[in-house]
Amino acid sequence: MTRLLPWRHRPGRDGRARSRTDYAGAVYGSLLAASVIAATGTVGKFPRVETVVLLLVTGLVFWAAHVYARLAGERSTGRSVDWSEVCRVGRSEWSIVEAAVLPAAAVGLSPLLGLGLSATWWLALAVAVVQQVTWACLGALHAGASHRQAAVESVVNLLLGLVIVAAKAALGH
Repeated sequence: MTRLLPWRHRPGRDGRARSRTDYAGAVYGSLLAASVIAATGTVGKFPRVETVVLLLVTGLVFWAAHVYARLAGERSTGRSVDWSEVCRVGRSEWSIVEAAVLPAAAVGLSPLLGLGLSATWWLALAVAVVQQVTWACLGALHAGASHRQAAVESVVNLLLGLVIVAAKAALGH
C-alpha cells in the first residue's frame, strides 16, 4: 500500500522525482468500489464476506482489463510488449485494486463497530466516496493544479460519488 502514499516518489527517466501513485486509477477504483457497494444488498448467507470478496475480485478484474487494454493499445501502435512491459503496466494500474481495500476493510470491520448490514453498506459507500474525492484532490495538486482547480476536481468527484449515493438511496438498499 505504500505505493499509494503521495509522498513516495521514485526518479523518472529524466532524474526528477516522479510519483508512484496513479491518482486516476485510484479515483476510478474508488468509484468502482462505490458502485459495487451500491449494487450489493443483503443477499446471501454471509453478505459482509460476499461484499468484501466482490469488492476485491471486481477490483482485480478491472485491473486486469485495464492492463490488457493498455498493452493492446501499445501493441497496436507498434510498440513491442515483453514481460517487463506487462509488469510495468500492471504496477502502474494497481491502484485500481488498492482502492477497493479501504471500503472492503470498512465492511469487514463493521461488526466490531456494532453496525447492522444497512449501516455497513452506508459506511463502506462513504469510505469509497471520501477516498475518491481525496485522490482526485491529491492528483490535481500533484499535477500542479492550483488550490482552486483542486477544489473543482474535488467537487466534480463528490458529485459523481453522490450520483451513486442517490442511486443507492433510490433503490432502497
